[in-house]
Amino acid sequence: MNRKTLVLPAVIGLLAPVLAACGSSDSGGNGGDAIVVGTTDRFTATKDAPAPLDPAYAYDVGTWNILRQTVQTLMVQPRGDGEPEPEAAEKCGFTDTGNERYACTLRKDLKFANGDAVTASDVKFSIERALRIKVDGGPEALLSTVDTVETKGDREVIFHLKTADATFPFKLSTPVAGIVSPDDYAKDKLRDGFDVDGSGPYTLESEVKNGELVKAVFTKNPNYKGALTVKNDKVEMRSFPDDAAGMGDALDKGDIDMMTRTMTPEQIKKLSNASGDIDLIEMPGLEIRYLGFNTDDSSVKARAVRQAMAQIINRAELVSKVYGTGAEPLYSLVPATITGHSNSFFNKYGDPSTAKAANLLSKANITTPVKLTLHYTTDHYGTATADEFEVLKKQLNASGLFDVSIKGAPWKTFRPAEQKGDYEVYGMGWFPDFPDADNYLAPFLDKDNTLGLPYANSNIRNTLIPESRREADRLTASKSLTTIQDIVADDVPMLPLWQGKQYIAARDDITGAEWALNSSSTLQLWELGRGVKG
Repeated sequence: MNRKTLVLPAVIGLLAPVLAACGSSDSGGNGGDAIVVGTTDRFTATKDAPAPLDPAYAYDVGTWNILRQTVQTLMVQPRGDGEPEPEAAEKCGFTDTGNERYACTLRKDLKFANGDAVTASDVKFSIERALRIKVDGGPEALLSTVDTVETKGDREVIFHLKTADATFPFKLSTPVAGIVSPDDYAKDKLRDGFDVDGSGPYTLESEVKNGELVKAVFTKNPNYKGALTVKNDKVEMRSFPDDAAGMGDALDKGDIDMMTRTMTPEQIKKLSNASGDIDLIEMPGLEIRYLGFNTDDSSVKARAVRQAMAQIINRAELVSKVYGTGAEPLYSLVPATITGHSNSFFNKYGDPSTAKAANLLSKANITTPVKLTLHYTTDHYGTATADEFEVLKKQLNASGLFDVSIKGAPWKTFRPAEQKGDYEVYGMGWFPDFPDADNYLAPFLDKDNTLGLPYANSNIRNTLIPESRREADRLTASKSLTTIQDIVADDVPMLPLWQGKQYIAARDDITGAEWALNSSSTLQLWELGRGVKG
């Protein structure tokens, strides 16, 4: 195979994906065997989290990628990113000048997969259900600006908002706003297990072993009516939890047709330089990684301790040693490609400096070395996470100002412990709910934030976030957004580390793979088809 780099047509707002591949047909096509997709995401139902796929509960990129195939939303992010477009809705828009009243009209003859009609009352039920159940650290925070939901007839839904929210159309494109039926979902209780019923492009059949979903089979929904064009009849998603190598072997053998998150840096490098019948597709990514702080914990309660860590950590070295070309240093919670981004941490701290860090600690009368444990999850963000935390430990300890140890735990243990405040410092990743600066700030800094951070800044919560949401033009909102980022760099309740790229690897008879993952890490399985090998 002759490998080449193909730059696809430019997409709205971001660079186009780059495809290192042989030539193949773009025709796609239905029929034939199921297209099989591998992922290292783990899907478990436990006593503490028995309802992983309930739209009112699910709030991670893996479970959302299942819901996006099966549960329809009023709005959807378009193929090439940009402003959200109507999906279950025929049209949507603000009906006032203050961005506080948002109305949608449903498509005609909209149906659930079982053939029952989807009505405005189902939309009202779904939104109110998520708000009523209100899971701690859950996705209902995205709907926090909703005051009341009104219906007019079977097709019109009107959202009355508590405050202006120019980002609300984006929020209606997320699974927490997914439309479900009161016949399948209780109004005040989560639905346990791995069953999902909706009106999306696919129906779901789950294969479960020992409380863990090992295979999700998506079959084209014959009753689907929406904006998406479904280019296949069936897709299987197979889970290779914490086993990127096994997923890669399955692709090499032809047991799967495509693999997505998360590949190791070594796999990406190998596929970039190899020839064969597997195509590696690189695309812009909006994933970020950061350290979170329990600012109530005595070890990091002093701001100077957190500032000193920000002054010492060498992001460029971290990225180079662990992720290579697959990531870039990040100096704000907001990625560099998002409108409103500011390099606030670099502006405040500049290049890494042990001397400056020592001065910060000395002025605050902090005794050194400061003893800390950095916690990370072993099975949620890829196997390179352990290597990342080894580098962070070495950097901090080499300064002589810190005595750092690291400790890993599986996600099912790590996430509840983080939410309960058991960790003083911990590593997390963020895949955006939608590509707007607000979604990198409000989920962590507003009231009832997703991490349960004890840090609270009244100026951010009461003035700056509301100010930014009043501006439909996000460039105009940049002043408020920049001020928020500057405050975060000064107080350091979170410490951004890096921004990642995204990769898909697919056998070269699979078409549409370059569109199968958008900038928010949303799998768009409906884009996949089978063509002719190059």
